Amino acid sequence: MSEIPLGDRSGEGDVALQRQWLNARPLSSMADRADRFLATAGFDRAPWLAVSLAAGIAAWFALPSAPYWIVAILVAAALATGALRALRLRDDMQDLLVAVAAMAIMFAAGVGVVWTRSEIVGAPAVAYPMVQPITARVLDREEQPARDRIRLTLAMRDGLGMPRKVRVNITPEQDAEGIDKGAVIAMRTRLLPPASPMLPGAYDFARDAWFSGLAATGSVIGPIRILEPAVPDVSSLAALREKLSAHVRRKVDGGAGTIAAAFASGDRGAISDAKAEALRDSGLTHLLSISGLHVSAVVAAAYFLALRILALWQGLALRIRLPIAAALLAASAGIFYTLLTGAEVPTVRSCIGAVLVLGALMLGRQALSMRMVAVAAIAILLIWPESVVGPSYQMSFAAVVAIVALHDSNLVKAFGKRNQENGIRRIGRNLLLLFLTGLVIELALMPIVLNHFHRAGIYGAVANLVAIPLVTMISMPLIALALALDLFDLGAPAWWLVGGSLDALLAIAHFTAARPGSVTLVPSTGSGAVINFAAGMLWLALWQGRIRFWGCCPLHCQVSGSCQPPVRTCWSRATGGRWR
Repeated sequence: MSEIPLGDRSGEGDVALQRQWLNARPLSSMADRADRFLATAGFDRAPWLAVSLAAGIAAWFALPSAPYWIVAILVAAALATGALRALRLRDDMQDLLVAVAAMAIMFAAGVGVVWTRSEIVGAPAVAYPMVQPITARVLDREEQPARDRIRLTLAMRDGLGMPRKVRVNITPEQDAEGIDKGAVIAMRTRLLPPASPMLPGAYDFARDAWFSGLAATGSVIGPIRILEPAVPDVSSLAALREKLSAHVRRKVDGGAGTIAAAFASGDRGAISDAKAEALRDSGLTHLLSISGLHVSAVVAAAYFLALRILALWQGLALRIRLPIAAALLAASAGIFYTLLTGAEVPTVRSCIGAVLVLGALMLGRQALSMRMVAVAAIAILLIWPESVVGPSYQMSFAAVVAIVALHDSNLVKAFGKRNQENGIRRIGRNLLLLFLTGLVIELALMPIVLNHFHRAGIYGAVANLVAIPLVTMISMPLIALALALDLFDLGAPAWWLVGGSLDALLAIAHFTAARPGSVTLVPSTGSGAVINFAAGMLWLALWQGRIRFWGCCPLHCQVSGSCQPPVRTCWSRATGGRWR
């Protein structure tokens, strides 16, 4: 009987010690200040969950092996467990402890998600270069006329009978009718292990090949024998995409036709290297990737067309809410366009964002917000966690976060209000906002572009000021009109206008890229610089009020190599006080 009170007193002593530790100074003082800040900051918590998930995925890539990944998960789990346990002891620190627990859980989830993805889809590469005859089934076929080749993805079995997925290039002379998805072919191939980065910080094809399941890449030597021809499937989206791309290129000649095909079907294989380089150096290469600009244009056009057409049906307009019906039709159009153009990461991200915007409109909520961006980011990371280290994902979300943060700021909101202004002043205000948006996007993307490609165009904001309205308001509507008129063989005038508008786009790209100093070249910046830039930009974008100016510190430290002046400036701007 006497042992039970003794155990109780020991437990009470443990709790007392824990409370004493939690109340210790200066730890408790710092925690109290952090908790009060989080309680009064008035910011959206959801984006920070996406940041934590992405940080966990990035940590998996940075850490060398499985023991380190296990330690990272255990440390994050222990931190989350300690924070949740402390919630029972400190009722006055709920905001801080919940934030610590949630971010630790998301970090551990990030490590686990990408590790699981790697184990499921990863395929070991061939050990050495080899020349051997193979028999394989065609999984995918990609036309690349600009490079005078056709790329085939094949499923085969190696000498041990293990299934392998390889990718080979064939020339147009080696091509034959029946070599398409589903065909079984025999050939002599030269296979190579996926290439590692040639220089530190260069593109890591081996990493992308691992997550694509590719064991080797190479080329075909000699003729190809067709053992089982492909059965044409004219109803598939891939066949429709190829037919649509070929149709557009027949209607519009030259480089304009290849870009029109990319807008209509997502097929960029016919765009020449010279034109792609001009678009990249002028800051317009994002126009070639089917992403937010294109999906938004399709969804917006479908929404307003559906709304106007449904309004003509009086009986329907009196029985249902037309905005809801139009939003559902627009979402269907966006999903179809995403699938038609290949469902790449930027397209899927944009489609998810567009569907969330339409859902918000149906519910009467704010359409464009950081929370919407966070939901789209988390969805992409759960499906393709490896995309977090790729330029496509980073550039897509950096641009969207920059746009939302800029237009959510009080200064831009006040400037963008439409007062009693004439048409010229309103147009000038909108053009200035468009230029400012382009400039902010260029600043947000430049560290990412320099890190991955070691070169970036610096006049992109000016070029986009003309190119974005040209594409969204003229080129893409004309392409849609021309395709609709082709059903009645009346599309020739519209295609002529499409060619003229896209020739103007290429002229802008070549003119901008040819300006002196239009391209910035840098060597590898290293992971530390990227982390500094990412941390600073995320801090600037996701916080509200003066505290966001602390995001200038890592940016200025990285650029100038001196941290003292920006810290003083940030402190003054963040607190309104004097440096001490």
